[in-house]
Amino acid sequence: MNKSIITNFISVLLIGIGYQTDNHIVYNAGLFAFSGAVTNWLAIHMLFEKVPGLYGSGVIPNRFEEFKAAIKSLMMREFFTEENIKKFMNQEFNSANSFDLAPIVSNVDFNPTFDSLVETIKESSFGGMLSMFGGTEALEPLKESFIQKIQTSIAELSQSDSVKDAIKEQVSSSSVLDDAQLNIEAIIDQRLNELTPQLVKEIVAKMIREHLGWLVVWGGVFGGIIGIIAASL
Repeated sequence: MNKSIITNFISVLLIGIGYQTDNHIVYNAGLFAFSGAVTNWLAIHMLFEKVPGLYGSGVIPNRFEEFKAAIKSLMMREFFTEENIKKFMNQEFNSANSFDLAPIVSNVDFNPTFDSLVETIKESSFGGMLSMFGGTEALEPLKESFIQKIQTSIAELSQSDSVKDAIKEQVSSSSVLDDAQLNIEAIIDQRLNELTPQLVKEIVAKMIREHLGWLVVWGGVFGGIIGIIAASL
């Protein structure tokens, strides 16, 4: 079951028990836990969805152009360099492993890519709210999952027939390297232009929403602890 639903259910249950038994400690624990869980859930929701009246919400789909530009820059800088294209042209094109970029992908350091995403969120209007819930450190548990998903996505895109065919065609041209890079860049632009804000939102949400759900759980836990302390004073 969804962690957020479980946390909110337990919080509401504590509120009901505390109210029925006139137990202020249990009541306050449930009330504060529910407040913390709902606030954190709203913060997570605002990452992916535009909420009317709440400035800064929907930061990920709003920045989808930057997301696409970062992917393009990464692919052209790390994969389709002049050196790599030369290696491709020296391979046997009919070999089943001709354009296997998986080993290259596995050796690329994607940490700066994750850091850039975190920095984008931090510098947005959502950054202030994020700092209330642990700051950028709260996003650190997402790094491994994010990097694995990015590696898989880029490896799949680099294996597309259109990219392979573009490289093969350039072998017989005069300015091989320049033309190859321009054609590959055009293909990547075309593929990235197929992305929509909704698709970008789904890609990122699929990677990190599951882990961000723990923010709701811990919001409820710490809210409950604060409620118990407040009721005991």
